[in-house]
Amino acid sequence: MKLSSGAKNLRILLEKAIEDHKISKAEYDLIIIQATEDGNIDSQEQALLRELHEMIADKTIKLVP
Repeated sequence: MKLSSGAKNLRILLEKAIEDHKISKAEYDLIIIQATEDGNIDSQEQALLRELHEMIADKTIKLVP
């Protein structure tokens, strides 16, 4: 399945967080804004957000101020 443009942008932001093993509140907010920018969170974006939340929950990525 081809990624939507919104999902591509989310993937880029998510990959940065994975590389850094941390995400700031501002970066997290940017990801949420990107996901909701078109007024619809498609299934690809939902999967990416779910992946991000799972990594934050299991501390793979730390949410920092």
